[in-house]
Amino acid sequence: MKANIKCIIPKCGFEDNIHSEITKCPKCGNLLDVVYSNQDASSFTELFKLRKNNPQGIFDKSGVWRFRELLPFPLTEDNPFSVLVSLDGKEGQTFPFRLTEVAKYVGVDKDNFYLQFEGDNPTGSFKDNGMAAAFTHAKIMGKNKVVCASTGNTSASMAAFSANELGKMDAIVFVGNEKIAIGKLAQSLEYGARVIQINGDFDDAMKKVLEIGKEESLYLMNSVNPFRLEGQKTIMYRVLEGLGWRAPDWIVVPGGNLGNSSAFGKALYELRELGIIERIPRIAVINAEGANTFDRIVNKEGVKWNNGNVDFERIEGFYRKMDEENRKAKTICSAIEINRPVNLTKALRTIEWSNGVVRSVSDEEALDAKAIVGRNGFGCEPASATAIAGIRRLVKEGIIKKDEVVVGILTGHQLKDPVATINYHKNKSNRFANIPIEVENDLEEIKKAIKKHKAPSKKTEYLSSSE
Repeated sequence: MKANIKCIIPKCGFEDNIHSEITKCPKCGNLLDVVYSNQDASSFTELFKLRKNNPQGIFDKSGVWRFRELLPFPLTEDNPFSVLVSLDGKEGQTFPFRLTEVAKYVGVDKDNFYLQFEGDNPTGSFKDNGMAAAFTHAKIMGKNKVVCASTGNTSASMAAFSANELGKMDAIVFVGNEKIAIGKLAQSLEYGARVIQINGDFDDAMKKVLEIGKEESLYLMNSVNPFRLEGQKTIMYRVLEGLGWRAPDWIVVPGGNLGNSSAFGKALYELRELGIIERIPRIAVINAEGANTFDRIVNKEGVKWNNGNVDFERIEGFYRKMDEENRKAKTICSAIEINRPVNLTKALRTIEWSNGVVRSVSDEEALDAKAIVGRNGFGCEPASATAIAGIRRLVKEGIIKKDEVVVGILTGHQLKDPVATINYHKNKSNRFANIPIEVENDLEEIKKAIKKHKAPSKKTEYLSSSE
């Protein structure tokens, strides 16, 4: 489809072609969208199914590029795939499936409950979806240096795509000092990125990236880049494809920089406009309590999208007070440890379009939920588990009904932050801890330990006496 970039604020009206690397509207300073001219989409789902079942090369195998007609890149030249960037078609090979024990934990009918493990992407997080699209745009723009601020997953994905471009792209990563999980830092180093650690957190790193990017003509890979979010839309395409293109009642997603929630809302809105789905599911965005800016702005400050008439002064007032009080994001969920989400206004739009909700969960709730995912033989990083904890909370509140169709998005792989997992299971005060058994190096003592050991019960009653 023909595409342009356009300011998200309707009354602004700024629009330009896609051969631009600006990330904010030069007219009013707000975020930008990629917008499309509509076309007949009646045959799209059959085309996508054909490619999935009978792929003709890596771009049909890719869970991003399989849906290329819904993305903003020129494919009509003699070699239609010459601009597309892929990790050998491995990105986006995810789909929704059921996990019975987790369904029981959150309180939703097991036949209506699905999880999609975006940690199954090549670098272990959902970011590979977005990087495929963002690197494609960087290639179109003739760029050879890319940069991001990161809590870890963005940097790992960007570094991998950069390495895969065989020296054509240099990757520069900014991270906050001691604000990155060790597994993610290891990936960035291994893939050859230049890693710059600054004193501060993600918000400080993001500020410096925006400043240096203007001076050094670096291509920005953070989710403020509208082309990256176009790749992340494909997460919703695969959810819907897996459900036979029938919209579920709920999509539940962790909220950090709010790129996914923004991309999901846009994807679902566009699919409804194209007639591929009949309605937009409700979207729930789940913050960690230690990084709950979006929750507070929506539920305490009462800020709404309001058809693009956003109360920006109220948002700025919130940030001024946050700075005056020196409030810093602090949570074990490092992937969403962000105080100033760059996509906040787009996420407000998603909440309005979807009649969605925002909630926060504690680190304890997230880690308990993470342990339950493990009980089903799968794994996720702490930030991902906020989606599980959030579903459980919304069911308790009566907002999500037990018989509604619910899809939770798990954004990162378990081994992204193994330290958090090990520490949880070493602490016997944690609700679902699986304490390592220490014994003397003696055969009889080992036999006794084996006899005493009991595997976690599959008949666990998850509601405590206080609930």
